[in-house]
Amino acid sequence: MSMRRWVACVGLVVMTGAVGACGAGTTTDASGTPTSGPPTSTDAVPTDTSASPSGPTSTATPAVLSGERQVTIVRVQSFESGLSLTDEGRLAETVDDSGRQLFVPTPNGETYLIKAYHGGGRGAGSKPVCWQVLNPGNSRPLVVEGADCKPDEPRQQFTVTAAEGGDAETFLISSGGAYLRTSAQHGLILEELGHAQPESSFRLVDNGPAPAGG
Repeated sequence: MSMRRWVACVGLVVMTGAVGACGAGTTTDASGTPTSGPPTSTDAVPTDTSASPSGPTSTATPAVLSGERQVTIVRVQSFESGLSLTDEGRLAETVDDSGRQLFVPTPNGETYLIKAYHGGGRGAGSKPVCWQVLNPGNSRPLVVEGADCKPDEPRQQFTVTAAEGGDAETFLISSGGAYLRTSAQHGLILEELGHAQPESSFRLVDNGPAPAGG
């Protein structure tokens, strides 16, 4: 190696530590022809093991959506009433204990069946009914009624998602892109929002284990 190249290499080592760039790991034969030799320990490129690749973070399903807990459902904007599947078969808000007021959101693929039970101990061992979307026609809005539970029925498949800015128990409820909300004229309805934000969010309050055999 010429003196000029040796000086350049020393400068390169000082600046970068790149020993391999100065010809380490090569030798010359008697004729002066470079030949490749086995790499020395200085040729190894250090591996940074301080950071490991991060995979997707899994989000645990809230207990109230596990299908193993029964809940009451209260509209966040309401102070006194809770949701009830009334004896007339319509989902409504009520201030008394009538109808079926205990619900079990049960995973059904990417959606939920929302099973409804009577409270006051009458739910244990009883057959639930499920929320189902009803189109009453005559330009009236979609509503929710009770029906025999059928997991394959599209009208019984509801989406329950965390409400933006809410606490861990606050959710939006929709079916087929239509969101559950309250209407001064029609009560609880399902309505497509377009670009508007959902008007009603709901708190699912844990009321203990779901009824057995439901």
